[in-house]
Amino acid sequence: MPTKVICIANQKGGVGKTTTAVSLAHGLALRNKQVLLLDMDPQGQSATALGRNPEPGIFYLLTMGLSAQETTFVNSWVRSSGREGLTLFPGDQQTMAAQTVLNAQNKPVSAIRNAISRFFKDGLDYIIFDTAPSVGGIQERAVWASDLIIVPTATEFLSADGVSKVMQMMSVLQEKKSWQGALLGILPTFYDEQTRESKATMESLQEHFGSRVLPPIHRATILRECAASGQTIFETDPDSRSAEEYQTLSKLVMKF
Repeated sequence: MPTKVICIANQKGGVGKTTTAVSLAHGLALRNKQVLLLDMDPQGQSATALGRNPEPGIFYLLTMGLSAQETTFVNSWVRSSGREGLTLFPGDQQTMAAQTVLNAQNKPVSAIRNAISRFFKDGLDYIIFDTAPSVGGIQERAVWASDLIIVPTATEFLSADGVSKVMQMMSVLQEKKSWQGALLGILPTFYDEQTRESKATMESLQEHFGSRVLPPIHRATILRECAASGQTIFETDPDSRSAEEYQTLSKLVMKF
């Protein structure tokens, strides 16, 4: 099976992108898949959530070429996550500087796809991008580099705007930039059926997007505690509802 590239994207912050990226990556690894998680958020939150340190690997990935020497150097930034089957390519605040370089060099929309092509021959099953809410053109290039997009969205009224912007971006990339990828689904997060707002937002998502709405991730304090302790939900409480929900997401991804 060729390496499948999945981007976790939304242009709104605080919707559970990093939690989803980390949980999905580990969930797939637990199903005997080889996964590389790329931390494209300048805050380096994926690394932190895995108990690792943010580092400038993404900056070098996005600004260096594909020569043998450069590839050797870029590959040296791949880090063990401490979990079997899951490796990490860390980012940090220098990721913002990479955006300036990409624009100054007028890099094409295919720049990130070209940059990660060096990994395709390594027997990887999945590459997963954790992206920032908006880092100039990095998110656009990350989406274009991906085969499938998951759009997490908090089940609150103000979240719909972020979903709409990502959907619009995807449409433009397909129509004007020959993007061959597709939406895997919209992932409702922080879902709480006890609140009127959460239920109403869920109903609105289903009305607008139908079968593209994935089973929701319920609001759970333990998910915040996981990130703070540098563990995934499968390590902190593998029998929890949150772990079950992210395993469900992992199973869905493997069907594509």
